[in-house]
Amino acid sequence: MRVEEALRRLEDEGYKATNKREAILRTLAREDRYLTAKDLFALLHDDYPYLSFDTIYRNLRLFEALGIVTSIEFDGQRRFRLRCDTEEHHHHFICIRCGATMVIPGCPLDVLPLNGLDPDVLIVDHKFELYGLCPRCRKEVGDVTAVV
Repeated sequence: MRVEEALRRLEDEGYKATNKREAILRTLAREDRYLTAKDLFALLHDDYPYLSFDTIYRNLRLFEALGIVTSIEFDGQRRFRLRCDTEEHHHHFICIRCGATMVIPGCPLDVLPLNGLDPDVLIVDHKFELYGLCPRCRKEVGDVTAVV
């Protein structure tokens, strides 16, 4: 999702597109990876020294409720990123070190046998994410077994 689209969605839903909200969205767009509220606090602190952690977290939850950002729970922390531009169904590989994401084309559910699942169930949504090290982090870490 582009920042301008996110700001329009905020206003369409009756919320003000404040400078702080725009700064959070622009930072998420620039970083293009999953970030914690703490990450955003650190990235925004120099330009917005009076921006509180609570304000960042509240806005992230609002953005999530409005479908502007998506979140994952990883390593005991909620992490956020702007919703993808594409409307096509897809999943992500997420680097456990830097939070970078890569699109996984297709859907594993298309080929996953659902043996034993009651045929009368209706699946309405699902998530499938792979976690590991991106090529850059893998080079920096060296011995992969050290982080696993």
